[in-house]
Amino acid sequence: MVSYEDILKAQEKMIGIVHKTPLDYSKTFSEFSHNEIYLKLENLQKTGSFKVRGSFNKMTSLSKEDLEKGVIAASAGNHAQGVAYSSSMLGVPCTIVMPKGAPLSKVQATKEYGANVELQGNVFDEALAYALELKEKTGRSFVHAFDDEAVIAGQGTIGLEIIDQLPDVDGIICPIGGGGLIAGLALAIKEKHPNIKIYGVEAKACPSMAFSLQEKKPIMIDSDPTMADGIAVKKPGQLTYEIVQKYIDDIYTVDEMEIARTMLMLLERNKLLVEGSGAASLAALLYQKLPIKNKKIVSIISGGNVDVNFISSIIKRGMVEAGRYTRFNTILQDKPGYLEKVLNVITGEQGNIININVNHMGETIYPGYVELVISVETRDQEHIEEIYSALKKKGTMVQMLK
Repeated sequence: MVSYEDILKAQEKMIGIVHKTPLDYSKTFSEFSHNEIYLKLENLQKTGSFKVRGSFNKMTSLSKEDLEKGVIAASAGNHAQGVAYSSSMLGVPCTIVMPKGAPLSKVQATKEYGANVELQGNVFDEALAYALELKEKTGRSFVHAFDDEAVIAGQGTIGLEIIDQLPDVDGIICPIGGGGLIAGLALAIKEKHPNIKIYGVEAKACPSMAFSLQEKKPIMIDSDPTMADGIAVKKPGQLTYEIVQKYIDDIYTVDEMEIARTMLMLLERNKLLVEGSGAASLAALLYQKLPIKNKKIVSIISGGNVDVNFISSIIKRGMVEAGRYTRFNTILQDKPGYLEKVLNVITGEQGNIININVNHMGETIYPGYVELVISVETRDQEHIEEIYSALKKKGTMVQMLK
C-alpha cells in the first residue's frame, strides 16, 4: 500500500522536474458558490496536466535494466504526454497506446515528446488491454495511468503542495477517472489532516468509482460519450478503489452542459484554457452539487490539453445558452429594400449581425421570395426577445434555428 513517506520521497525526486503549480484565489467563483474558492492550476503543469507527476515518479522507481528496455503506457491523452515527457527526460524508449478517438492535439503532442504512438480500440479500456498484451510480448515495463503505487504517490504530491500553500483549507474537490489523482491526494491529506474534506467528482456519463463504491468492489460500467475524456474510465483501479473507499468523504457527478459552461466561464473569467475533465471539479461547486457554504475550498483544475476546434464549439454553445448568440430565418419578398428593412430593425435594437445567408431555392420558398438566415450577437436572452419583438412589429415573422 502507498504510504505518506512514499509521497514525501516522490516530492523530493520531482524538485526541478515538475512545477509547483499556482493556487489561485478566484473572487468570481467564490461569489458564485458562496465559498472561498482556490484553483489548483495543474493545467499549467508541464505537459498541461498533473499526469507528469505520477509517470516521472514511476519511471524513476524502475531499475536501470528495466529503463533500458523501455516503457509502455495506455492513455486517452494526458498520461501519454506525461510518460512521453518523462521518457524524454530520462532517455528511455517509449511506446504509448491511445484510443482511436483520442484528441488529435494530444496524439500530436505525445509524438512530439518522442514517443511511438499506436492507436488501438475505441475507448481507454480497449487501449489498455492492447498495451498489456504488448507489454507481455516485448518485456517492457508498463506505466499504468492510475493503478500503481508509484504513480499514486507521484500524484499525491499535489496534496503536499496544497497544504503548504493553504494550511487552513477546509476541503478539496478533485476529478475522478481511474482514481490515481484523488487516491494520492487523499492519502497525502488525510494521513496528517483527517478533518480536511476530500470530495470526488465524476462525469455523469461515466461514474465508475461511485458505482464501484456502491458494489463494494471495482466494477466495469457502461458509459456514454463525454467531453471529459480524461476521466472517462469504465473501471477504477483496485489500489485506487481501496484508498478512495478509506479516505474519500463523498462523490458527486456533473453533466455535459455543466462541464461545458464551466469550461467557458474559466476561459472568460479567469483566462484559463481547461479541458472537460479539468473543469469537472469546479462545475460541481458552481452547480451546487456539494452541500457546503462559507468554507475554504480548493478545486483541482487537473488539465488544460483541449483541442482548439473543440473549444470553438464550446464557446459557441455557451454563447447560445447565455443568450449572447441567436440564429433565425425568415421568408421575404425578393424585392429591393426588403432585406435592408430587416437589417435596420436588428441594428436599431443594437444587435451585432455576424452572418447573412440568402437562399432562393427550397421547399418553403415560393417564386418571388427568398429565405433569409441571419446570425446575430446579442447581450442576453432578454435582448433576443427584444429583437424578435421589434421584427414582429415590422411584419417580419422569424423562426429560431439551433
